[in-house]
Amino acid sequence: MNEQGLQYLTMTNIPQNQQFQTPAPNAAPINLQSPEDDDVIDLAALFSAIWRGKWIIGFCAMVAIVAGGYYAFVTATPLYRSTAVVILETKQDSIVDLQSVVGGMTGDTSEVNSEVEVLRSRGLMGKVVDQLELTNDPEFNTSLVPAKTINVVKSQIKTEIKAQLGLLKERVALPPEEAAKRTRDRVITALLGKTTVSNVRQSLVFQITVETENAAKSALIADTIVNRYILNQLEVKFEATEQATTWLTERVAELQDQLELATSAVSDFNASTELVSIDALQLQEVQLKDLRDRIRNTEDGMVAAKARFEALQVAQTRKDKAKLANDPQLTRFLVRAENDEQIGAAFDTRYQQVLARSELELNRSELQLTALRNSETEIEAQINQQSKDLIELQQLSREAEAVRLLYEYFLTRLKETSAQQGIQQADSRILSNAVVPTAPASPRKSLILAMSGILGLMIGVGLVLLREARNNGFRTARELEVHTGYTVMGQIPQIPARTRKRTLKYLSDKPTSAAAESIRNLRTSVLLSNIDKPPKVILSTSAIPGEGKTTNSLALAHNLVGLGKSVLLIEGDIRRRTLSQYFDNLPEKGLVAALVGEQSLQESLHYSVELGADLLMGEKTSTNAADLFSSDKFKALIESVRAHYDVVIIDSPPVLVVPDARILAQVSDTVLFTVHWDKTSRHQVDEALRMFHNSNQRVTGLVLSQINAKQMKKYGYGGRYGAYAGYGAKYYNS
Repeated sequence: MNEQGLQYLTMTNIPQNQQFQTPAPNAAPINLQSPEDDDVIDLAALFSAIWRGKWIIGFCAMVAIVAGGYYAFVTATPLYRSTAVVILETKQDSIVDLQSVVGGMTGDTSEVNSEVEVLRSRGLMGKVVDQLELTNDPEFNTSLVPAKTINVVKSQIKTEIKAQLGLLKERVALPPEEAAKRTRDRVITALLGKTTVSNVRQSLVFQITVETENAAKSALIADTIVNRYILNQLEVKFEATEQATTWLTERVAELQDQLELATSAVSDFNASTELVSIDALQLQEVQLKDLRDRIRNTEDGMVAAKARFEALQVAQTRKDKAKLANDPQLTRFLVRAENDEQIGAAFDTRYQQVLARSELELNRSELQLTALRNSETEIEAQINQQSKDLIELQQLSREAEAVRLLYEYFLTRLKETSAQQGIQQADSRILSNAVVPTAPASPRKSLILAMSGILGLMIGVGLVLLREARNNGFRTARELEVHTGYTVMGQIPQIPARTRKRTLKYLSDKPTSAAAESIRNLRTSVLLSNIDKPPKVILSTSAIPGEGKTTNSLALAHNLVGLGKSVLLIEGDIRRRTLSQYFDNLPEKGLVAALVGEQSLQESLHYSVELGADLLMGEKTSTNAADLFSSDKFKALIESVRAHYDVVIIDSPPVLVVPDARILAQVSDTVLFTVHWDKTSRHQVDEALRMFHNSNQRVTGLVLSQINAKQMKKYGYGGRYGAYAGYGAKYYNS
């Protein structure tokens, strides 16, 4: 490898063992990127992209700051914020030692949250609205604000459209009371929107903040809310005490009437019954017990008397009779009666007397038993009656006592409640009244400007990163090589010629310019791609039109002519005749005429003085170009010019447009594929190379064309990747 080749390898930073390796015809592109690269964030590239878009970021930040400043200083309405502070009292000393009807606060979390909701309640806000007459304030009642002309016009247009479409509904006028109620509700809602109630953490302190367009109004509303809140607590307690007093008064009167009735009932009962006592009842029960004992004894005696009487009646012999009678006289009579009949008669008479006396005793026992039983029944009746009377008396007495106790309790509570009516205390007190603010709380102009600037920076950075993310082109040869696996054989900067016709003149006049040097490097790379058999037929193509392949073909031909080589430039894009944009006075006939035999090849050739080489122009034809290039005549033509010229350069159509380039590649020694710097998408390059692979075609190398040197330096590639980005504009004119 000669010195020029080594110089090219050094400038493009490609290892020598990889410089001219090209894939096989059927091989897929070689991916030189390691798998780990996909998971690595290149912070340097990220910051570089942001730095490149600094003007966009600065512009977005400036626009955002201007917009924020316009809003803060012109559009936004100043709002003044005022705060009143109130504390919840959980422990209050009682003036008198009385049991309170309405208890105080305990200060737990649920009560604190409840008090926050009380402060934000529509009922409390409604009282503030009524007290301050906020329904007449345009800030809260927007219906008082004059409608803007544009809004009136919009409303009229909408009304007219609805009327034309038949969608206009007839408005029903609301009664004055309902309209006033709805207006008041809207004002309450607006006041709630301008009021903030917060609890200081780990405390019983509440902050009531009001934000309005007027400083004094904010302080007044905040103080009014606090005062109404404390007054509402007193009203609630007073109302509860008043209700309790009224109820207790009615209840005491009822209990007094009940007590009088109960006492009267006890007195009337005592007057209507005999004096009843527990002692007398117990004495009667003792008497009843004694009487029952006598009854049992009497019954026993009567049974014995009856048995004796019956035994006496049934006795047959005098001996039995004397024994049963147990009478001494009969016993004496019994001894003598056996011998004396007169005595026997006396015995019988005496026995009859004993029998009669026994019967009399039996009858007397029966009468006595009957009398005792009657006495028992009478005493039992008396005891039962006395017991009932005593129970009823005790019940009446208990009822009277219960009513008396209840009456005394309610009477005491009535006196306590009546005493509390004038000494009720609120559960809260004001710690700090609202202060009239001297400066508006919003808009916070400095904060708005700072946030606007930050937002603008974020938007700008987002746009820059989005632009970078959407960029699908190639900016460095290394990028292109890693993506495709092909060697980049040349990096051609933009040629600063005003028109295409001045391109060759610029290269001739500026032989040491960056563009000229890049063409020399491309020429060297092409010639060294096969040292043993340098290519003679070179095909220049691209994925899409406008890639710079024609300019590269002309520049390469011009450079080869400078080496003293005979060069033929064939315009393979016969449909467009692109070379006519670079040269004047070109012949109408050319390649097609030579192939169809209208004129000879020598007659079809045109020598260009500016280029110093022969041109074989394309021309319009009805024959399909792909068929024309696939013909044997075209192959014979190429073999003919190969023999007569040192180098033949074919400028072919784009690969993705027509198949001509793949057909022309069959007769070419080298295929140069041009890629527009930072423009041709990766998909277009992949698709074009895929078509070459599918056709078993081999791309010799890539050309990164139309590089913008200034932009490449801005991207940070000038020193490392872009071989010519470091030249700068001053080298263009050298």
